[in-house]
Amino acid sequence: MPITPFHFGPGAAIHALAPRHISFIGFVAANVIIDLEPLYFILTDQYPLHRFFHSYIGASVILLAAPVVFIAARRLAARFWLPNLFGWQQLRAWPVTLGAAAGVYSHIVFDSIMHGDMRPFAPFSDANPLLRIISLGTLELSCVAAGLIGLAILGARKLAAKNAE
Repeated sequence: MPITPFHFGPGAAIHALAPRHISFIGFVAANVIIDLEPLYFILTDQYPLHRFFHSYIGASVILLAAPVVFIAARRLAARFWLPNLFGWQQLRAWPVTLGAAAGVYSHIVFDSIMHGDMRPFAPFSDANPLLRIISLGTLELSCVAAGLIGLAILGARKLAAKNAE
């Protein structure tokens, strides 16, 4: 699933359940960053597509880098003008980190189900016990359903807040 919106559905649901504690922006950013790896290998016609960053260790490296990059970007934004799309500059580091954690680890799980070249436990094992544990259609439908549920919850919250005014 290179940089596919299917990954974002569960992030929307998780964010909807804890909007102050889990950043959807952190979730999406982590998913996009992790998929730069297979995108590079697609563009350079190399196989396997899913390598180091598509293992739990590689995903953890991305997770450790996420708050550092976020804090550095915020400091840079304080000195120079950077677009504040979606209000990212007002976010706190902890929700961004939690969002990134949910993003990288769910990404490994979903891609492990979908892709035969995944080695999520590398370098300790080449096994991928999740491969095709459910059908791809079920996986994709679950991701879309999670996204729709998340949007419904967020919409209901906004409507309730507006009616409370």
